Amino acid sequence: MERADTYFQGRKIAYFTAELGLRDEIPTYSGGLGILAGDVIRSSADLNLPLICLTLINKKGYFHQDISRDGEQIEYPETWDPSAYMTLLPTTTKVQIQVREVQIQAWCYEHHSPLGGIIPIFFLDTDTEANQLIDREITHYLYGGDNQYRLKQEIVLGIGGVRLIEKLGFNVQRYHMNEGHSGLLGVELLRRYGMDEAVVREQCIFTTHTPMAAGYDKFPYGMIQEIMGEIIPFEDLKRLGGMDLLNMTLLALNLSRYHNGVAQKHREVSKQIFPGYEINAITNGVHSKTWTCPSFSRLFDQYFSRWVNEPEILVRGEILPDEEIWNAHLEAKNELNKYVYQETNIDLDPEILTIGFARRVTGYKRATLLFSDLERLRKIGQKQSIQFIFAGKSHPRDRSGKKIIADIHRYIRELVNDVTIAYLKDYEIALAAKMVAGVDVWLNTPLRPFEASGTSGMKAAHNGVINFSVLDGWWIEGWIENITGWAIGPLPDEVLTIEELKQRELEDLYSKLEYIISPMFYQRRDQWIAMMKHSISKIAYYFNTHRMMRRYVTEAYL
Repeated sequence: MERADTYFQGRKIAYFTAELGLRDEIPTYSGGLGILAGDVIRSSADLNLPLICLTLINKKGYFHQDISRDGEQIEYPETWDPSAYMTLLPTTTKVQIQVREVQIQAWCYEHHSPLGGIIPIFFLDTDTEANQLIDREITHYLYGGDNQYRLKQEIVLGIGGVRLIEKLGFNVQRYHMNEGHSGLLGVELLRRYGMDEAVVREQCIFTTHTPMAAGYDKFPYGMIQEIMGEIIPFEDLKRLGGMDLLNMTLLALNLSRYHNGVAQKHREVSKQIFPGYEINAITNGVHSKTWTCPSFSRLFDQYFSRWVNEPEILVRGEILPDEEIWNAHLEAKNELNKYVYQETNIDLDPEILTIGFARRVTGYKRATLLFSDLERLRKIGQKQSIQFIFAGKSHPRDRSGKKIIADIHRYIRELVNDVTIAYLKDYEIALAAKMVAGVDVWLNTPLRPFEASGTSGMKAAHNGVINFSVLDGWWIEGWIENITGWAIGPLPDEVLTIEELKQRELEDLYSKLEYIISPMFYQRRDQWIAMMKHSISKIAYYFNTHRMMRRYVTEAYL
């Protein structure tokens, strides 16, 4: 690799992430965590921040999704060739795994901003001839294998990543751990600095994205001993990471000077899980240019010439002419409908209210909440036409998630004569961009408080799409009832039983759909377009990664 000045001059921020979603051709992501990391890279390049990124190559990706006629998810390998997109570096490093020395090579991908900034991304890869077959497979599958496989990947990312950037000659001022997967970087820094915890903490930043203790990576110390050995004294490792199991989130908290959650509510939840720790809140955002569809990009270019690098100027969205904003929306809607027909042979009508739901399919996301009362949903559809578009992958080992996909397909068949519903397979970046721009309403129904932030609704708002969501994650901060969208269920501080909560949510979901949302769409189009403008001027202007990264710089990096 030619040592460009932009890479090696000055002090750097090293951003470590287990997954990274920049483009569909590089399938090193599974969902929101990776997509957010991609937007971090994009905004950092636009803002010319001195950032470098470390992640895993995942040569066999996550998976391609197909769905049978009965709704069964079918997974196919997603093998890809890194050499088509990036450069293999001559520099290698090693880590110890099960008393073997495992060689790590790295691929360098450059993300270039149209504004001139460049962010180098180093994809760590153990698939080299120097390694045994079992070790060559460590960086093949994103979130694949068992707990041992996950630990090996985290050794490569955290320990191997620190060693690689040292060999490459970077002067790193801050190490930013994006979730606990990279927590072992702190252990490697302790080894480097003679167990001086104060020195390590001063260099480390930790962002947690998980609002439930069950979601943290935890490893038995017997497994740690077998796979990575005693890289630092075990008594110190247990003191920092937990006495019974090595909790990667706790380890990262104890070895960082700055900790943050990804929404105000998520900060509160995290502080309850880890009392005594100072946890800040930097609410997530999205990269405005990436997630704004072509028709709205042209509209913004016309009225807000600097919006790409100053998305806060979208606060003036109220000045957009009604006819132009509606025409931009129809263009995006027709583009999505064309794709739906191509993929499913379902012919959607652009004049009909269309609601979108797309995210990772797992239990707490509650993709089937809408179908809790089929008769009521059927009557709403008979009263005023409504269309739904669903998409999402379930982890190959998540049986309950796969069942949710099958259940949705069963409901599609049951409602076929009253409500048109399409399910799109292989939910990835390009499809996400089409969906967040091409529906009229973006639906989100997580079981609170398990939505740390969520970002799909922010993407929708950049395209004038209106949010209809449970008050959790970022939506608590973005929601103004009947102005920026609609809430589903009670206020966040109301204490209810699970059954009471569900009943309140269902009543809101169906009542607002029938008596507020549908009538406004069909009968009060001027009011609808006013809410589209509010989505842009009161949500998109703020919930973007340019604002987010500026806050990381001033609060965490400096």
